[in-house]
Amino acid sequence: MNKIIEIAIKEIGTKESPAGSNKVKYNTWFYGKEVSGIKYKWCLVFMSWIYDAAGMRIKGMGYTKGGAGCPYALSHISDWGRLVTIPEAGDLAFFDWQGDGKFDHVGMFKRDLGNGLFDCIEGNTSLTNDSNGGEVMLRQRKYKNAVFARPNSKK
Repeated sequence: MNKIIEIAIKEIGTKESPAGSNKVKYNTWFYGKEVSGIKYKWCLVFMSWIYDAAGMRIKGMGYTKGGAGCPYALSHISDWGRLVTIPEAGDLAFFDWQGDGKFDHVGMFKRDLGNGLFDCIEGNTSLTNDSNGGEVMLRQRKYKNAVFARPNSKK
C-alpha cells in the first residue's frame, strides 16, 4: 500500500473538538494557529496535510501548504495536477452533491469496490453530513458522483 494511503488510514476516527466547530489539528497545521468556525471547513486541508506528511506537498492550490477550497482547487487544476478518468490510490475525489457544478467536498480514492463503488478516505464528513461532518472516515462512494484528480506531487 502506498505511503499516502497508509498515512490517511491512521487518521480514520480523528474528530474535531468540540463537535461542529471545525477545530481540528489539520486546520491548526494549515493556518499556523488554532481556528474554528464555518469558514474553516477542512476536507481539502486534510488532503493537503496527508500529502505533506508523505513528503509530497501539493503546490499551486492557492496556499503554501496546499488547498482549502474545493471550487478554487478544481478551477485551478492545471496549476497543481490533472483530471483522471481511472483513479489510483491516493488520487483526490471531488464531489458535487447538488449537481450544480460547484464542488462541495473532497476525499481520497483508496480502492475500487466494483459495482460502481469505491472506498474513499475523507476528512470533515459523517453519516449525517457529507461535507461538514467533523470526522475522518472511510466512506463508500459512487463513481458517478465523483471527479478524480491527480496532484503533480504524487509519485
